[in-house]
Amino acid sequence: MSVNDFLSSFNDILHLTFLFGWACVLLLVDLFIPKDRKNITAALAVLGLLITLGILIARWGTTVSAFNGMIMVDGFSSYLSILLAVTGLLSIGVAYDYLKRTGLERGEYYALLLFSLSGMMLMVGAADLIIIFLALELLSIPLYVLAGFAVPQPASEEAALKYFLLGAFSSAIMVYGIALEYGATATTSLTGIVEAIASGSADLTLVAIGAGLILIGLGFKVAVVPFHMWTPDVYQGSPTSVTAFMAVGAKVAGFAALLRVLVEAFSDPELVSDLTPILWAFAALTVILGNVVALMQKNIKRLLAYSSIAHAGFIMMALVPYGQVELADAAVSAALFYLLAYTITNFAAWAVVITLERKEGVGLEIEDYAGLSRKYPLLALTMTIAMLSFIGIPPTIGFMGKFAVFSVVIDGGYPVLALIGVITSLISAYYYLRVVVVMYMREGEPVVRKEAWLYTTALVTGACVLVMGVFSGPLLDWATQAVMELF
Repeated sequence: MSVNDFLSSFNDILHLTFLFGWACVLLLVDLFIPKDRKNITAALAVLGLLITLGILIARWGTTVSAFNGMIMVDGFSSYLSILLAVTGLLSIGVAYDYLKRTGLERGEYYALLLFSLSGMMLMVGAADLIIIFLALELLSIPLYVLAGFAVPQPASEEAALKYFLLGAFSSAIMVYGIALEYGATATTSLTGIVEAIASGSADLTLVAIGAGLILIGLGFKVAVVPFHMWTPDVYQGSPTSVTAFMAVGAKVAGFAALLRVLVEAFSDPELVSDLTPILWAFAALTVILGNVVALMQKNIKRLLAYSSIAHAGFIMMALVPYGQVELADAAVSAALFYLLAYTITNFAAWAVVITLERKEGVGLEIEDYAGLSRKYPLLALTMTIAMLSFIGIPPTIGFMGKFAVFSVVIDGGYPVLALIGVITSLISAYYYLRVVVVMYMREGEPVVRKEAWLYTTALVTGACVLVMGVFSGPLLDWATQAVMELF
């Protein structure tokens, strides 16, 4: 690669180049911002994300490959990068007032958030296994630090340690899988793996084993069963604003890598026949365990942790028919739309959770929501809308997300899996509606500070859950358009 091609590649991924550079500059600039003026750091982080979002929108429809095809900028990566930029903005919205209230307001929080987002955006465009691994580490290491941001609180330290140790273990498994893929095909390029398999030069046994190990590594990141063990403890112990960001960003990036790897590298019919039963089992076990164990939770953070596990299972359902050519685009677009629905609904719920958390770890029991509808009706309404969307009740966007996933699963010939999804959705209604019952039918005196950024984020996302559900057609079309270039 010549110097001009190298520099041109940075221009091709301008949104990523800019965001990473902005994070580096923000880390330095923050050194000169007084401790009592960290609102400036937050505002600069928002500005950086808005510029990144502007670049992504301005370049929508552009398809280029950078660094000799190792990174792709296409409809798929642009869709998910826009979703991640919105995730970053909402994460700052829920974090700003929370960090001040809990005494955790430090400028490096926002820089770490931007670094993690850079890794996520790199992962959604990765077209090479090496880039996927580098992106995984870039997004994970700042998350390990953020999970322990409330140090010296033992719960936060424990969350960071658990996340780091299990994350390092899963990364090692993934690297071994990548090594096997290279040994079997002499390449780490996703398209190169397909070509090696098609030419008959690849060792299919090694390819299948390597694919399984890569699925394990990415399965940890998206928290599917049986790689979910870290999720409840890490979600509960981390600062709640970090948990909200982690619950969305890591899933979006992890599923993006899974989708691209499956569709572009592991689409050989023999591999599909090996991987499809595994994906089916992952999806079924994840929705069953996530929803059943959530029934027993009394802490809202642990309840939403198991909820996130369950929703990972619903997204995994969309991946099961990926090997059927006539359904591949519908499967990927259903997964993309569900990620959008999950993102908006998730932030609506977590924003309400953070408004009721009086200090770190206090105000997080479900019983603490008693009387919320009487004292703060808008917050109670927002939480109710989020809970209904998680269940999949119309006219919320969650209903449309589940409808899209179940439709593609049934069309793919997996009615039993769809039935499992419907039954577990009905089970989930018990613990989601329990929160609603406590808010509207129990007497209590919840204490809420109407902090501007946090309150606005809660109300806006709650409204979006309804509006996007009613006008979901254009969003479904956008998700479908985003995957057309993958096939």
